[in-house]
Amino acid sequence: MRTGRPLLAAAALAVATTTAAYLFGPGAGESPAASKKKTTTAESTTESTTAAEGAADSAAAAACKPDARYPKRQLRGVWIATTTNLDWPAKPGLSQAQQQAQYVKILDAAVKRRLNAVFVQVRPASDAIYKSSLEPWSKFLTGTAGKDPGWDPLPFLIGEAHKRGLEFHAWFNPYRAAYESDVSQLPAGHPARQHPGWVVKYGGRLYYNPGLPQVREHVVKVVDDVVSRYDVDGVHFDDYFYPYPGEGGQFNDKAAFAKYGKGQSLAEWRRGNVNKLVAEVDKSVHARKSYVKFGISPFGIWRNKAQDPAGSDTSGMSAYDSIYADARAWIKAGTVDYIMPQLYWPRGFAAADYRELMPWWAGAVKGTGVHLYIGQALYRVGADQSWSKAGELAGHLSLNRKYPEVKGDVYFSAKNLLANPLGAMDRVVKEFYSRPALLPLMKDRGGQAPAKPAGVRANGRTLSWTAAQGARAYAVYQVPQSGDDCHATDARSLVAVVTSPSYQAKAAGTYLVTSLDRLTHESKPARVKVS
Repeated sequence: MRTGRPLLAAAALAVATTTAAYLFGPGAGESPAASKKKTTTAESTTESTTAAEGAADSAAAAACKPDARYPKRQLRGVWIATTTNLDWPAKPGLSQAQQQAQYVKILDAAVKRRLNAVFVQVRPASDAIYKSSLEPWSKFLTGTAGKDPGWDPLPFLIGEAHKRGLEFHAWFNPYRAAYESDVSQLPAGHPARQHPGWVVKYGGRLYYNPGLPQVREHVVKVVDDVVSRYDVDGVHFDDYFYPYPGEGGQFNDKAAFAKYGKGQSLAEWRRGNVNKLVAEVDKSVHARKSYVKFGISPFGIWRNKAQDPAGSDTSGMSAYDSIYADARAWIKAGTVDYIMPQLYWPRGFAAADYRELMPWWAGAVKGTGVHLYIGQALYRVGADQSWSKAGELAGHLSLNRKYPEVKGDVYFSAKNLLANPLGAMDRVVKEFYSRPALLPLMKDRGGQAPAKPAGVRANGRTLSWTAAQGARAYAVYQVPQSGDDCHATDARSLVAVVTSPSYQAKAAGTYLVTSLDRLTHESKPARVKVS
């Protein structure tokens, strides 16, 4: 995600023309979620058949035909960038209370928009938004690199997200070492200062050399440290691997290439270095905690068809050739749980048309089990002529519905979620997020449905029940007056996802309550009537 010129870049590296300008800006076949949905639907239909026959049975089946307007499972997220104080904290040097209040405001906005995940940047540039023995405190907290802010923000950031039913993904930039180019300006304990041979100066900044095994080892260690000590739900990498071109001459990794290249071309070797890091992080994360998800938000163009028949019908910068990020290789190898391409271009944009790129990525993940979420450029809405239409984002989601491989969207970035440019998010919520949604299931990450809620009762309009062991949250459904129980099919009757064992009903009727584990595996429902 854009962390430097922030996800800016994600927005920014969008290639305005074939030759020029980048806009800166992050077996088959059936997904576990789809399989579960079919199974549960079948069970529901069997129960209906037992209760009624003939026309009544047909009517029940018709009534529970999945409604695309209310997906049962869909990831809806927002990036929260800390680099250059883009989203949070708003500026360095704020008090703990001020920082906390700003963060809570962002989360409350996410909940209001019925989002269910946040991607929070915890490592902008070999620094830490948390207490670390491996890297110094980030200057974006206090204004001074290495200065202790007096508290560890990460438990608060995670806890407040979980309290609101939001999945928390810790977002790391793997290779950016510092925004400065002078190692002597870094804190004494900074890894780049302790190991100056690890870094390459490029474009006025310091980058870790991806070709060095020691660098990969350090990045894996940093990620493992966070996964082991904090209750994160996911690990997330943005699109910054080798530096974007045009930022400062040649990236000088000649010595490492001479030592480790082993007859490969420079481009092959660089891509191999990134692939190794991705595989090593994937292995480390899941060895530490099998339920933690690992995913990457690559630049939106893998390769152009003119460069590779397997590429997209586009003419922008190629991540494969320019920053040595081979997302197709990660998908094929299964070294990511999800891929989140930064598709920061509108429909009809000649060099990189959303109508071309989104289907291309859907094809890339089809049958692999790797989830596809789309990185959406909320920050560009209203910012230039190509994004002047308030309904452009909604148009993207409308197109997404035609491709079952697309399992959600994530918006860049949090300050734009608050600003709601051109009312674009209002429209998205009205047309696509009118109901909450559970997170898509990932079979390889394990988990199982908790026991269904026990002791469900109604005291007036207040529903309450006994907390179920292993449940992180509960889904509450209101059965329609028709009596059709379609809760296993879609979210048409889903009224809330709550983290405490109680719910304030807004109307009389029949309600269903299910238990959800941290991965949102769902129990069978408990039924209660509210009068």
